[in-house]
Amino acid sequence: MYKLLFRPLFFAFDPEKIHHFTFSLIKFMSKIPGLKELFRSLYVVNDKRLERHLFGLIFKNPVGLAAGFDKNAVLYNELANFGFGFIEIGTVTPKAQPGNPKRRLFRLKDDKGIINRMGFNNEGVEAAIEQLKKNRGQLIIGGNIGKNTATKPEDYTKDYLECFNALHPYVDYFVLNVSCPNVGSHAKLNDKDYLEELISAVQKVNASFAKEKPILLKIAPDLNNGQLDEVIELVKHTKLDGVIASNTSTDRNGLKASKVQLDAIGNGGLSGQPIKDKSTRVIKYLSEHSNKAFPIIGVGGIHSAKDALEKIDAGADLVQVYTGFIYEGPSLVKSINRALLKC
Repeated sequence: MYKLLFRPLFFAFDPEKIHHFTFSLIKFMSKIPGLKELFRSLYVVNDKRLERHLFGLIFKNPVGLAAGFDKNAVLYNELANFGFGFIEIGTVTPKAQPGNPKRRLFRLKDDKGIINRMGFNNEGVEAAIEQLKKNRGQLIIGGNIGKNTATKPEDYTKDYLECFNALHPYVDYFVLNVSCPNVGSHAKLNDKDYLEELISAVQKVNASFAKEKPILLKIAPDLNNGQLDEVIELVKHTKLDGVIASNTSTDRNGLKASKVQLDAIGNGGLSGQPIKDKSTRVIKYLSEHSNKAFPIIGVGGIHSAKDALEKIDAGADLVQVYTGFIYEGPSLVKSINRALLKC
């Protein structure tokens, strides 16, 4: 019903405007007596065989919602009714910021993809905390953290630490987002020496809490084998808890969209089906060349149960959806979980 009725309607409007409308719609519908239970009966698959034990956490199932969808942690309780095993909020920055100028979100319908240059638009860490205080404990919550756009390079680490300290009591795991192509000084965030410095600083703060939280690194799908070897060495050296592979891509090769359309859109990160194989390649390389030394969350181009199983076969322990959720609807999560039960 989603693809026949709702998607054509939603896709007739500006992507960012319809995103906010959808949030309001889900909030409203979830307050109607009986609808929450109806959603759960339609989309939630409860089966102990789907449980995954990672990072000292128990995930009800291995299908999560990637960061970027619920940036400000305003809808995670309602989204739990669509069958997710975990939801990653953010990217959260210390201070609220508007992000890049609009328009900044574009659909590539023929490619089943999205290009965005949102620029970490969010309401800031304190606003996220106020929302997280309403957590009903229905599923695992991850906190994806980043720096403010106006922050000077010498203060990048301070931004990450501010978010980490503030969110620590409210999320179950952390993701250091250093691979988004839509933020300034992207080069420094991918410098190996700086990453070691950042990870060490965050881990030091983590150790000061009574209970440490898992810390993961989110990497780009465009890394070559040499760069992936560096990621493996970095994770080994710093003893990071895991990797999320992958973020959005800057590559435009092989798209059905015309050059005219792409030139009109401009720069931004590409997600959805066009990056499916790139993401899977990264997962497979990390898994095989590290001898499965650390957990991997696979994300990028999952539009079907088959796509999710490919990621898991490549070495992913958990998977996340975002663009696929927008194109395929909430039944995608259920179809993946059902497919996993047949394996």
